[in-house]
Amino acid sequence: MRRRRPMLGGGGERKAERMALTAEKLKSSLDALAAIEPAFAAAIARIGYPAPRIRDSGYETLLRAIVGQQVSIKAAASILARVEAATGGTADPTNVAATSDEDLRAAGLSRQKIAYIKSLAEEVLSGRLDFAALPADDEAAIAALTRVKGIGRWTAEVYLLFAEGRTDVWPAGDLAVQVEVGRILGLAERPTEKKVRELAEPWRPHRGAAAIFAWHHRHVVPI
Repeated sequence: MRRRRPMLGGGGERKAERMALTAEKLKSSLDALAAIEPAFAAAIARIGYPAPRIRDSGYETLLRAIVGQQVSIKAAASILARVEAATGGTADPTNVAATSDEDLRAAGLSRQKIAYIKSLAEEVLSGRLDFAALPADDEAAIAALTRVKGIGRWTAEVYLLFAEGRTDVWPAGDLAVQVEVGRILGLAERPTEKKVRELAEPWRPHRGAAAIFAWHHRHVVPI
């Protein structure tokens, strides 16, 4: 059976460039958020605006996210370099699909992560996962991504925020977001995921900018 050609570059990269949450767009969204929530206005005045975080849209960004799960940034970079060499190039899912599990294990991947990246490659090669055709609705796009083995909600949310520039994606399950939202709002205790979702309802459609600022706040404000 002929396989559908996956979106790996070209149009996918142009899409990422067009939709990226640039510094200008991020600042505009945070200014709008500050007008809604005075605590964010005070925090922005105190520590300034975060730098944008922009990633390429498509298969390779998600593959890198899987490889980097539960390891340090340094270790992930080292493993990725070895996987790149073992596969002959991770940008093409055909290479990953054709590489033996033994070679991927020798590159430093666990059996679980091998299953995950091969599942991702197969989803893309079969056309079941088409990055250029992800639903416009954020929850529907998250559902489409999390159908892939190894892609959880947090990974899907971060992908949509940084690779697609979706301004209202809200990773409320992220511990750092919970901690920093609590600190920014002056809460006595870290809010739960449920509470963070409730608190952020008035911030629509700028919750993605709120998340980026929360991560910025964590690295700038002294503990």
